[in-house]
Amino acid sequence: MADATTDPAQERLRRWRLVLGGDAADGTGRALSGRDAAMDGALTALYGKGDTPQAGRDRSAGLGASAPSVARWLGDIRTYFPSSVVQVMQRDAIDRLGLATLLLEPEMLEAVEADVHLVGTLLSLHKAMPETTKETARAVVRKVVEDLEKRLATRTRATLTGALDRSARVSRPRHHDIDWNRTIAANLKHYLPEHRTVVPERLIGYGHASRSVKKEVVLCVDQSGSMASSVVYASVFGAVLASMRSVDTRLVVFDTTVVDLTDRLDDPVDVLFGTRLGGGTDINRALAYCQSLITRPAETVVVLISDLYEGGIRDEMLKRVAAMKASGVGFVTLLALSDEGAPAYDGEHAAALAALGTPAFACTPDLFPEVMAAAIEKRPLPIPDAG
Repeated sequence: MADATTDPAQERLRRWRLVLGGDAADGTGRALSGRDAAMDGALTALYGKGDTPQAGRDRSAGLGASAPSVARWLGDIRTYFPSSVVQVMQRDAIDRLGLATLLLEPEMLEAVEADVHLVGTLLSLHKAMPETTKETARAVVRKVVEDLEKRLATRTRATLTGALDRSARVSRPRHHDIDWNRTIAANLKHYLPEHRTVVPERLIGYGHASRSVKKEVVLCVDQSGSMASSVVYASVFGAVLASMRSVDTRLVVFDTTVVDLTDRLDDPVDVLFGTRLGGGTDINRALAYCQSLITRPAETVVVLISDLYEGGIRDEMLKRVAAMKASGVGFVTLLALSDEGAPAYDGEHAAALAALGTPAFACTPDLFPEVMAAAIEKRPLPIPDAG
């Protein structure tokens, strides 16, 4: 940021110089020094045509020699840029420069800015990690997970507790449990004009989740490589839901095989290291397994989190969804559970599910509690505007 004494025209030239990278044809005529020069060097290392933070990146092995320069570069960008920008630059370095293999080294993991995307990368590399790196990787993943839980858990529990209370309505409530709005609406035919009042013949009240039948939630999560962030968030939400006594939560992950991770829900880090990012997709097989778990359809919500690129039997998948909905199951399809916006997805399958009354949409972590509350209460889902 420029201070009050900075010439606005010169500040604009400075910013353009940093953006354009100092090529001879950039037209700014602006030289950089000090902190600006260091920032420019960090940007050039990643986005320019000169040296990169991974010297020798064309080699298929022996990357250890480049680790010190990468560590210095990671330290530089954390010095010169805010955390949100650092996370983007790290992601670009992993994608553009093939730095993922360097994350197998503990000193690299200690230097990076941990976020959801980094967790996804670490999970995809987990099987290749040497034992000396695995504990560091778990520590990085645990930090991200704990930060997410702090941000999401309280609101999720409060929102779902309210939904569970409202869904457990009773017909003979105590006075303080009466839902007056619904009671009045249900008794309008008993309105007495001369007294200007409604005489309620039937009271409708809120039940209490602690005294009602448990709701069952089955999270069915696609663990193909493109769904990495969704897997991270689903694991955190699964652990939060599992901590609520009024909800019986199951977590199922799938690619071409199906793995039930419910017994690990007390620790979302264990859940994440039980996943296997990558591989194909067989939604039909996963839904068949989830269908076998359902014992009380009217009290069950199934949440499918997938980009819908089905490698299994498409018609069978759709028949299973239709059968579950017909039995009373609340069915929710999320194309992604992340902050990244709408992902690439199979539009034909999404349209087929919408025709069954199950619209598919991308959901942010902040919206997810409201989506679950609506599904539990069997009311329309708060689908975000696609525009």
